[in-house]
Parts: sequence; C-alpha cells; structure tokens
Amino acid sequence: MLYDYVIVGSGLYGATFARLATDAGKKCIVLESRSHIGGNVYTERRENIDVHMYGPHIFHTNDESIWNFVNRFSEFNNFVYSPKALRDHKLYSLPFNMNTFYELWGLTTPAEVKLKLEDQLFKGEPTNLEEQALALVGEDVYNLLIKDYTSKQWQTDPKDLPSFIIKRLPVRFTYDNNYFNDKYQGIPVNGYTNLIENMLEGIPVVTEVDYLEHRAYWDFMSHKIVFTGKIDEFFGYDLGELQYRTLKFDHRTFDTDNYQGIAVINDTGSTNPWTRTIEHKHFNPTLKSDKTIVTWETPDTWSKDKIPYYPVNDETNNALFRKYRDRTKDLDRFIFGGRLSEYQYYDMHQVIGSAMARFRKE
Repeated sequence: MLYDYVIVGSGLYGATFARLATDAGKKCIVLESRSHIGGNVYTERRENIDVHMYGPHIFHTNDESIWNFVNRFSEFNNFVYSPKALRDHKLYSLPFNMNTFYELWGLTTPAEVKLKLEDQLFKGEPTNLEEQALALVGEDVYNLLIKDYTSKQWQTDPKDLPSFIIKRLPVRFTYDNNYFNDKYQGIPVNGYTNLIENMLEGIPVVTEVDYLEHRAYWDFMSHKIVFTGKIDEFFGYDLGELQYRTLKFDHRTFDTDNYQGIAVINDTGSTNPWTRTIEHKHFNPTLKSDKTIVTWETPDTWSKDKIPYYPVNDETNNALFRKYRDRTKDLDRFIFGGRLSEYQYYDMHQVIGSAMARFRKE
C-alpha cells in the first residue's frame, strides 16, 4: 500500500478532497479517465479566450469558508451572470424580474405586475414542473420563455418532470438582472483549469486511466478509494442504469471582437434544437482578443457512453439510486462523492462543500 487515498476523478470534488487530505499530511494520487483535469469545469485558452468547454460555469456562494478556500488557488473576477432569453427575434431579461415584465407587458411597477399575474398563477400544490412554473410566473412567461426551452433541455414534456427542478428559478419584483443572490460571485481570472491545477499542486495526477478497468491494482495500492464517477457504473449497472441529461457543444471561432454582446443567450423557442449560445470572452473581458468564440449548446439523447451532466431526479431514478447508495454502506474503504456518485444536481460550491464535509468525517 503506497497511498492513503486514491482519488478517482479530478473535478471539483476530487481536487478538493485531494487538497484537504494532502494538507493534512496524507499521501494521495488522483486518477482521471479523460486526457485533461477538471472534469466538466475544464476551460481551454484559445485566441486568448478562456473557453468553458463543457458549458458555462459561474462560481457563486454565500459560504465564506468555501469562497476563501477557492481564493487560495485563484483570483476571481467580479463577473455577474445576467443572461438574456431569445424568443421570436426579441430579447428578454433573465432572471425573471421587473425588466422582463416591462419587456413583455410594458408594466413599470411591482403592483401592476402582481395584478397582471394574479389571474395567471397556478393555485394549489404543484405536482410537476409545468404547474410549479405556472405557480411562480404565470401563463404568459411560462408559454413564452419556459415551456419549449424546458422541453428541449430535458427532452420531456414539462408535465412529466418533477416540480423541484424549477424551484431554483429566481423571480423578482425589482429591476435586478443578477441571476444569483449569493454574496460571492465570479470566475477565476485564469480559467477553471488553472484553479484545478493549483488545487492539485504537488499531488500526482494520472490522466487517461480507467480506475474501473484496473480497480484491483489501485485498491491494492491504497488505504481508501474516493470515487467521484457514476455510482451505477461502479456496480457494473447490475441493478439497472441511472438516467442523466447529456449535451453536445459546437465551438466556433469568428473574426470579430463581439458576436452577441453578452455571455449567454437562451433560445426559448422550439424552432432551433440548441438551448443557448455562449460567447466566452464576456466571462472575462480583461483578456483581449480581436476574435471571438461562440458555443452552441444542444441537448443530446442519453446513453451510458456519453458524458453525464445532470441527473434525472424523478421518482424512478431516485429509487434506483437509493438502492445503489445502500450498497455503499458496507464498503468501508470507499468514499462516494460528487454529482455522479451522490446523484445530485449540485452547483460548484455545493460540490466543494460536500467534499469538505466528507473529509471532516475522516
């Protein structure tokens, strides 16, 4: 046995756990199946632009300890996430706020908007995503900016999706386009890959290695295994496959310094298959380039050989996950953490918080 911990996965959970364990005097090694570190927060600098290769990631948290932790490894800028929604050649402000309601109805006061919404809101306890959305923003906003977008994103009728998916949806009666309410928000000034590199400084990392293909060797080499991959894959899918949403990304470079004028535009109509376009240079405007890179993000049909992004936390999948989770309780040498092993729709700060909490138990 050479290592206290073999950590499977170099995303935020694995990198956080590896850093904390190393700082505590433990000997760690990180295994990564891809050719690069960072998991889905991986950024790549092209044309002096940090490209979010697996979709936009904006760090935000109210937890000062988590904010101080990530700032150990990178300076963060003051980027504020304020995307737009495109429908029928018109742009609307996100999150839903007084700017949106003015753009939609021409109303200027919260009292007018609340009166307008009164007859549109769903009454009662929402049982699915559609009812939850109607309870929050009413029929006009739902039909224009949510219904088709959600159908594209999840490839499912909103009536067949659980209500909790959209409970995170901000709705405000102020003129405030800041998507997140958190005290701390920003993006690493040198990209997320640099952040992960600094977190893993001094820790051996092996890329392009599949732990599950060589688990006997790595289990022998370590006291404990920290597994951040898909929990159903760990058990060979023997109880069945969990479902995830997956995505396709089409990155294009343009000979212009500004393509759409904003970092993210959500396409909320049903005509185009993509859900949003991402112009990466707006995440960090201090980096200068006479070109720009835009990404078209499109939902894709899930299969287990594709990259998982979001767990499908409906009753069927959650019940299957609980069966897999129950089996981990007898595996004392193994720690399961992160979006895939915990089958949770975590934000980045929640992934780091989960890793911190689990290491404290060690």
